[in-house]
Amino acid sequence: MSGAVAGIAKRIVPLFDRVLVQRIAAETKSKGGILIPEKAQAKGLEATVVAVGPGLRTEAGNHLPMAVAVGDRVLLPEFGGAKVEMDGTELHLFRESDIVAKINE
Repeated sequence: MSGAVAGIAKRIVPLFDRVLVQRIAAETKSKGGILIPEKAQAKGLEATVVAVGPGLRTEAGNHLPMAVAVGDRVLLPEFGGAKVEMDGTELHLFRESDIVAKINE
């Protein structure tokens, strides 16, 4: 996570089960070295978690723990989430239930 993103993550604190992520940049070159034009580049579905909320609150008032943590790589749905732009950096806000999968390395 770059210094600019870390600074933004300290200023934006997601509420409840919200997760703030930064999409991983789309590939601009194929494995064979051919440049891919912008129109043909696939929308990046992988992202890095930048900030997480405390978790969903139950009726009893307890917080359910989040399944993802800061620094995790996740797989996002093709559509959805709220776009947040600060200091020229584009981030996205999703509910934890909208995240498709957590990528383990």
